[in-house]
Amino acid sequence: MSLRDDFERLLDESVRIHGHLCPGQVLGVRMSIYGLEKIGIADPKGADRKKLYLFVEIDRCATDALQSVTGCSLGKRSMRFVDYGKMAATFVNLETGQAVRVVAREEAREKAKEYFPDIENKYQCQLEAYKIMPDDELFYHQYVKVEIPKQDMPGRPLKRVKCDSCGEYVQDMRDLSVDGKTLCRACAEGAYYRPL
Repeated sequence: MSLRDDFERLLDESVRIHGHLCPGQVLGVRMSIYGLEKIGIADPKGADRKKLYLFVEIDRCATDALQSVTGCSLGKRSMRFVDYGKMAATFVNLETGQAVRVVAREEAREKAKEYFPDIENKYQCQLEAYKIMPDDELFYHQYVKVEIPKQDMPGRPLKRVKCDSCGEYVQDMRDLSVDGKTLCRACAEGAYYRPL
């Protein structure tokens, strides 16, 4: 069975993980299927699981669906979050090097009304329309070239060092050398947190 033929099961699984059904879930499942087809990945959680790498550009509902369908995750180091705030994802076939960036069309939000004019709630209308709209009305895509640094690839850490300032350990070449000292990014550039 193809991923496309398995849409309802994939959506149910995504909803279970995400916690509720919403237009973003439908869009994320459809985007996953579309992107995987474009790079020749048929079994992302099985035979093809080590061939797939995913970049996501938004931290919204669709990202949970992308993770659910593809099996990619931050913890497995097969997903990278790039904070562009765009409803877009890039699917990379590590075996072939082929990569496609898929972007949700903004106009699909309004076009949904053409499919279900009787549904007044815009989110419910989008949810139902996104299930049946043709791919080319939901997305556009472009084939791209992606360079993935070796320190960002799945697998064991390539390097682990101690920060000379805070004493915490830094993995995967995220340390910085400043005035001859090895520092974590929080010490070198400022942290997102402030100790109390």
